[in-house]
Amino acid sequence: MQKKLLLLTLVLLLCYRSNAQKPGPFFSIPDTTSPRNIWILSGTALALYGSSLAALNSAWYKGYPHEKFHFFNDMEEWLQMDKAGHVFSAYMIGKYSRELWRWSGLPRKKQVWIGGLSGFAYQSVIEVLDGYSSKWGFSWGDMGANALGSSLLISQELLWNEQRIQLKFSAYPRTYSDPVLREKATELFGNTFMERVLKDYNSQTYWVSVNIHSFARNSKWPAWLNVAVGYGAKGMFGGRDNYWTDTHGIERDFSNIRRTRQFYLSPDLDFTRIKTHKKGVKVLFQVLNMIKVPAPALEINGAGEVKVHALMF
Repeated sequence: MQKKLLLLTLVLLLCYRSNAQKPGPFFSIPDTTSPRNIWILSGTALALYGSSLAALNSAWYKGYPHEKFHFFNDMEEWLQMDKAGHVFSAYMIGKYSRELWRWSGLPRKKQVWIGGLSGFAYQSVIEVLDGYSSKWGFSWGDMGANALGSSLLISQELLWNEQRIQLKFSAYPRTYSDPVLREKATELFGNTFMERVLKDYNSQTYWVSVNIHSFARNSKWPAWLNVAVGYGAKGMFGGRDNYWTDTHGIERDFSNIRRTRQFYLSPDLDFTRIKTHKKGVKVLFQVLNMIKVPAPALEINGAGEVKVHALMF
């Protein structure tokens, strides 16, 4: 499901880029509320969300039988990496939706609430669809993660009028040498590069990137230099364990592979703090700011190991 949410985030980014780069008063941010712009934004948002949800309902759930609405507790799955994905997706969708709503001319607080809640609202509908699928179910854990992502965005906008603490994403697709694990990884995570980036939880890291300068404006700390704390995991070939029956009916037991949490500390860049007068560059920096830049990192993991990575991505 996370793949679809990240794709919607990219669509919102493209919409933001399109509106931000076109000159002229029609695309300028108005000083007062513009009913015309509100109607355009509302219609665009409804069309975007509605069409993507309709496509999701017909494509993502195709092949899985429907049943009565039911709940599913998945809090113990994937070492909570999927929950980190929900937090990130709600945050990013809300962030760029909020940027689009600047164009409405509405009072700032209304822009923040409307844009910021977009990610939560969109993912809530997806959770309802999950509730009718035999493959999944309505997850209160996912809903909590969605709310956390939206809350992080909204609270900072209302408190500081900026995002001092940002969520970021990075991934380095893993290869699996064992033929059995390679087959399982293809079944779970897909076979293409982008599928592995978006679906393989063993390859992903989610980051909380803090802008130190925004908390200490009188210091000499560079405004563009952040400190990021990351969370990842490895050794997962199933939601709860590494035991399964393959397509040939053979039982596979890889319980010897430890499912390990990983925590990182690394420097990061806040591209939006780099000064430029070019609108195109500003939009590019907004896009780049959702990705954690490769940098040295200190790792402490659940196996009790401490590692230093010359370059972590």
